[in-house]
Amino acid sequence: MLHLPGIVPPYLLSRIARLEDAKFATAAAAARSSLEHDESMRAVRLTFGFDDGDVLVAELGAGPDRTIADAQSRELLPGTVVRREGDGPTEDLAVDEAYDGLGATFALFSEVYGRNSIDGAGLSLEATVHYGHRYDNAFWDGERMVFGDGDGEIFTRFTGSLSVIGHELSHGLTQFSSGLVYRDQSGALNESVSDVFGALVEQYTLGQTASEASWLIGDGLFTTAVEGVALRSMKSPGSAYDDDVLGKDPQPAHFDDYIDTEDDNGGVHVNSGIPNRAFYLVATQLGGTAWDRAGQIWYDTITGPGLTARANFAEFATATIEAAAVRYGPSSDEAAATASGWAAAGVTPA
Repeated sequence: MLHLPGIVPPYLLSRIARLEDAKFATAAAAARSSLEHDESMRAVRLTFGFDDGDVLVAELGAGPDRTIADAQSRELLPGTVVRREGDGPTEDLAVDEAYDGLGATFALFSEVYGRNSIDGAGLSLEATVHYGHRYDNAFWDGERMVFGDGDGEIFTRFTGSLSVIGHELSHGLTQFSSGLVYRDQSGALNESVSDVFGALVEQYTLGQTASEASWLIGDGLFTTAVEGVALRSMKSPGSAYDDDVLGKDPQPAHFDDYIDTEDDNGGVHVNSGIPNRAFYLVATQLGGTAWDRAGQIWYDTITGPGLTARANFAEFATATIEAAAVRYGPSSDEAAATASGWAAAGVTPA
């Protein structure tokens, strides 16, 4: 069965759900409701990917084909269509943020990597906003993006972070390419790939170099009541938040600190900090814009033939080093930086 990949990990929602402080009563109730929703979705959704007999049919085009719907605070998909491709801005900020975020993600994959939408075949990009009542998450359901509005006490609206939109849509990239199994190390890699391209969507849109970028995932999601800057930091995993309510960011940055757990599909949201750190180190060592060489290596890896769906960290590291060697040469700065980044994160190639 499919684990529904939401941007907010279940361990964080579980902590909020247990809050007894009246100050966060709304947030606690919203977290409980969000957890129940996500669990029910996990039970009914199919595995990402396609059977052998399925054929993708899409008209190739030079630009995105976006449709934004409004669920009007109900848990019904797709909702009422409120903006289509080419329509002007609405008076609804969430609608326009979703529209722009889908376009920014399409632009990265199209303009940088020559990919026609996330499936490579011009897939229409669809999104639903205002999903559920105070729903504390955003997710890719295999066909569309879905955004909650947050509880207003801990989380703000989920369309407000471009890295979140890029992250969740990039689960579609993985779905249509390597199909990394959403459990244990391959699941952590699945999450990390989405963080990588979520960060690159934001950096490409803002025109930032690797040294200028924040490397934060979910910047702006927290309200001012939270002592934290984002859900995750790729630059410094484990430092995104340290809050009396939420606790401390549990992500490890080095393989020595890998967390063995059955929770969260084997720790996919925590252990993704290790490959995240590796990518950050590769990108900053190479310098310039991260979507250029470092991003190209990761893109070649996730879409190439050498990666299995159950790859572990060591196998993924090997695949990235080989991808760098193929594109830039085995003695290139790119291949050396890729090997160095994984070594610094404690991962020895297979």
